Amino acid sequence: MRRAAPLALFAAVALLLGLASPADATHRLDTYLIDPAGPAADDVFPEGVATDRRHFYVGSTTDGTIYRGRLSGQVARPFLLGDADRSQAVGLKVDRGRLFVAGGATGKVFIYNIRTKALVGSFVVPTPTDPTFVNDLTVARDGAVYVTDSFRPTIYRIRPGDYANNSPQTLDVFRDVTGSVLPFTPGAFNLNGIVATPNGKHVLLAQSNAQKIYRLRLRDKQIREVVLPHTPVAGDGLVLLGRRLYAVERQGDVGFLVKIRVNGSFTAGRVLSRTSYPSFDDPTTAAFARGRLLVVNSQFGERSAGETPDPFTVSRVRIP
Repeated sequence: MRRAAPLALFAAVALLLGLASPADATHRLDTYLIDPAGPAADDVFPEGVATDRRHFYVGSTTDGTIYRGRLSGQVARPFLLGDADRSQAVGLKVDRGRLFVAGGATGKVFIYNIRTKALVGSFVVPTPTDPTFVNDLTVARDGAVYVTDSFRPTIYRIRPGDYANNSPQTLDVFRDVTGSVLPFTPGAFNLNGIVATPNGKHVLLAQSNAQKIYRLRLRDKQIREVVLPHTPVAGDGLVLLGRRLYAVERQGDVGFLVKIRVNGSFTAGRVLSRTSYPSFDDPTTAAFARGRLLVVNSQFGERSAGETPDPFTVSRVRIP
């Protein structure tokens, strides 16, 4: 395993890659660097990102380390080191001083107090020995957390009153999508990104393998497709800003940020643009902060090919 490069080397690499000029190498904000640490060293391969008023958080799929950086800074450094329990960190969300972490193939979800870094509670899927990939999560207006599982036809829920516990609790199955209009394919990578609507009535779901978006009504658990005429969207992470839905598509080493205009009931929409950026490298998920979108560059393609990755970054891009 390679040793982690020192931060000074990261700054030098940023200059070589064109991420910063000599005059603004420590201040340019269009790309953040991840300063690697922990058991995974520089094999971070990040996936999820979340933001609060001052910071952004990025998780490692290799060892579960959570990195944190200042939005006004340049570098994300270790905030919570990974361990045997949280050995993967995929989807992340921040809400009301808490950090929610989806644990991927571990089948676990973790809740942390950001101020103290203390573990508030943890949860695990039913029958955790079966294939699972707890992928992404969102916090609805009432504080309930909804979680996708890419390998199971399942959407989980954690109620606010259940956040705190002293030992792992079994995740509550909120909706089994079997038999619904949402097609589940065993063995494929199914449900992925999820985002709650501002009205507190729905969550929107990205179905990666079907290249579609779905709406789940929370009141009666009804699922319907968000109709996007003649335009498949292979969404990963989702960001909803009013009636603008942004889906990150990982298409090889490049990838796109897809802008979708949705109607007031979130049942139909129109793809307005597909935008790529020079700094994208296998983008996966996004989060909104200070008028920009932060997009994680996973470099999963380099991992699959056994190639040496570049320094890991998070792009900070203008909203299309």
